[in-house]
Amino acid sequence: MSGVPAQSNGEDLPLSAGAWVAHGSLALVPLGGVWAASRVGGDTRLTSTASEAAAGMLLGSMPARLLFIRPATPSGGRWTELEVTAFGAGLVLTPPLAALGTWGLGELAFGGSQNRGNAYLGALGGAAAGALLGVAAHAVMMKLAGPSARLKTERQLIALGFIGAGATVGYQWAGTPRPEKHTR
Repeated sequence: MSGVPAQSNGEDLPLSAGAWVAHGSLALVPLGGVWAASRVGGDTRLTSTASEAAAGMLLGSMPARLLFIRPATPSGGRWTELEVTAFGAGLVLTPPLAALGTWGLGELAFGGSQNRGNAYLGALGGAAAGALLGVAAHAVMMKLAGPSARLKTERQLIALGFIGAGATVGYQWAGTPRPEKHTR
């Protein structure tokens, strides 16, 4: 048995330069989404859109853990029914909670929107699109990282960034902030 290589947990494997570039590049995409959200709906305050994205990420992070489940078999082959169910639950539960976080903070702290229903639906659609893009980005980064478990938390935060930024862009686009009242 001395000729059989011991299975490594992947912690000590170095990442290639391409993997580092992909991680860094994909980390910039949600930041660009937050900036774009500040240009979409009329609320040009970058701090408010960043806060809304962070609230979406925070509330969406609870069920989003289910999105990052990988098959238990080392070959990466077939998923069991439990893994598919958990992933599906994460895909269904994450966007509404992320949208609720973004929408709630926008309505309570940053002046609200003209149409609250449309604003929530916009945030929900953006969070759903962000969840799909986040899962795809996470899978790409996992593929590039190989069997290495390094940067696992960072990959999950980048995927959550996609979800929060998507919810914020949707909220800003569909909600159109209320016009400010002028006092004389």
